[in-house]
Amino acid sequence: MKKLIGFVLFISAPFISKAQDWHVGLIGGITNYSGDLSEKRVDFRYTRPMVGLMVKKDMNRYLTLRAGFSFGMIAGADSTNSSIDLQARNLSFRSNVWEGQLGAEWNILDIDDKGFTPYIFGGVAVFSFYPWAKDAAGNKVPLRRLSTEGQGLPQYPERGNQYSLHQVAIPFGAGFKYLFTDRWTVGVEIGLRPTFTDYLDDVSTGYIDQNTLLAERGQQAVDMAYRGDEVGHKMTPGVYPPDGSQRGSAKYKDWYSFSGITVMYRFGSGGDGRRSTNFSRCFRM
Repeated sequence: MKKLIGFVLFISAPFISKAQDWHVGLIGGITNYSGDLSEKRVDFRYTRPMVGLMVKKDMNRYLTLRAGFSFGMIAGADSTNSSIDLQARNLSFRSNVWEGQLGAEWNILDIDDKGFTPYIFGGVAVFSFYPWAKDAAGNKVPLRRLSTEGQGLPQYPERGNQYSLHQVAIPFGAGFKYLFTDRWTVGVEIGLRPTFTDYLDDVSTGYIDQNTLLAERGQQAVDMAYRGDEVGHKMTPGVYPPDGSQRGSAKYKDWYSFSGITVMYRFGSGGDGRRSTNFSRCFRM
């Protein structure tokens, strides 16, 4: 066993060189959503802002551990889909997303030698959300409590309990960072978040019986579960669909993305032994 441990340490030595620096900074950019209300994989018409804090720790020249906390907004609507059937469904949603993540970056190049590097990253995140929509009068209506697809209703045990507003995502993506000075690094990052829920948009399976929903959750639940009767252009107002009719698709889980510009400040052993960029040389003059 001692020999095995020694061999592992020997072959790992080039990759576990002395830990160097901490980085603290911000990311600011955009969010996007992919789910039952997005006909395209990503509909940039519903791009929304995001902002976050990031902390990183260099383990060696190529491996960086990272943690972050971010806030963003996601949205989607049938009204902008090209399919007449989806327009007739006329659903929409918005939600704030709060996320905390842990992960790691693999830097392709030595940034202190080259002054820049592309990188890839992956990790795990815990996030919270709460979908809502505006009713016909323009009032903000939280959707989860309405059980629009029968979640939590005794008449529909196969739909399970109310979906949790706290979920897990798997962040991954790629980025590029540039050593602006010995202390400051700027970059750009694209990050995808596949989730384990299909209810970011409150849409997943099928309609439930209108009278059951009315009795259990009230008229507002019926109004928000099917909104085809609100559509007035180029189509005849719809009628609430029969029990079991398709409302969404549970085949794929929902995704969201956080992408943006990063600005990081590096703490550590100063500029000793680091590559001196043109910018840093100018600042030292």
